[in-house]
Amino acid sequence: MAQPNNLNKSLAAFDPNNTLVAVVEMSQSSWLVGGVVPGVDRQPLKKLQPDEHALFELLSRWRDEALKAGCRITRTAVAYEAGRDGFWLARWLLAAGIEAHVIHSSSVAVSREHRRAKTDRLDTGLLKRSFLGWLRGDANHCTMAAIPTLEEEDDKRANREHQTLVGERTRLINRMKGAMTRLGVRNFKPTLRNAAEYLPNLRTPNDEPIPPKTQAELRRDLLRLRLIKSQIKEIETARDQEMAKAPDHGTHPMMRLLAKIMGIGIETADMLVHEVLSREFRDRRAVARFAGLTGSPDESGKRRREKGLAKAGSARIRRGLIQLAWRWLWFQKDSALTQWYRARTVDGRRDTRKVMIVALARKLLIALWRLVKTGEMPEAAVLRPTS
Repeated sequence: MAQPNNLNKSLAAFDPNNTLVAVVEMSQSSWLVGGVVPGVDRQPLKKLQPDEHALFELLSRWRDEALKAGCRITRTAVAYEAGRDGFWLARWLLAAGIEAHVIHSSSVAVSREHRRAKTDRLDTGLLKRSFLGWLRGDANHCTMAAIPTLEEEDDKRANREHQTLVGERTRLINRMKGAMTRLGVRNFKPTLRNAAEYLPNLRTPNDEPIPPKTQAELRRDLLRLRLIKSQIKEIETARDQEMAKAPDHGTHPMMRLLAKIMGIGIETADMLVHEVLSREFRDRRAVARFAGLTGSPDESGKRRREKGLAKAGSARIRRGLIQLAWRWLWFQKDSALTQWYRARTVDGRRDTRKVMIVALARKLLIALWRLVKTGEMPEAAVLRPTS
């Protein structure tokens, strides 16, 4: 039985005599729209300015052409590739009563020639063929992305900004430490609140002061670091206040449930919930595939080998889960998942541990997915003490 959230193929019957099909090849300067109009032999191709109203007018004109040819349009299906423009156009089309789909770019099969021709016209034709196959119900022509609401997209912004700011903070600290190490100074801690006050008193191994231009650069970096730290604190405070104000609203219960487990902080719970666990998945394999934690086998004849992770899913989720897996080993020493990992890495080899930590991350993600869906706690997991 087909699953309702299976986006590999369309579950609605496709009638080519009353369905207007259009694909949009989007770029920053222009849109190239290709269509399949019932009753019209030619397949029109029109270049537009990036304007949703111009697209709507074009679709209306094509519907009128189909009506003149004796075909009454009862369904209009529009698709475009996921990319820089995100999902705003799909939401706008849906609000205008037009069926809209967003195609995963990596799911469209392309020529494997080394120097294949690539133009907007050719890409539009390729998208059109893939979309028509998907509409006919043929599996694996392409895969559609689930279109989030504006609120669902907005919920992800705080955690993603937090991750970006933490990365900028780390880069700044490392750069300042590197600048001091080049001068032979190893006792400078840029993370201290009054670190700028220590700069004039620092000395190199030759008992020389820090050069003035280097001092000026470090002062600017310290000011930037202070700003970044204040922004990180602002995001964390806003999130905590929002959860305290409405603990049972939206995804807050799911986040609080995950944060009860030792080793999972509220920031990690926020990432897991808004990036993966709040979505609807067919089964556990789909969960692992979405995170890019499935393998890519290479089998031909007698040859059997594994090429490593497919990495077809979200790199953000994959990185976060592998970090979480290492923390899980530290905070959940007696859990079933940790014992499973220890039993398979008794040889102590580094390569074995690197491979198995990815497998542990996959099992951990599936276990947490079951927890938020069914309430089944990971076996022998330790919870935080209730205050």
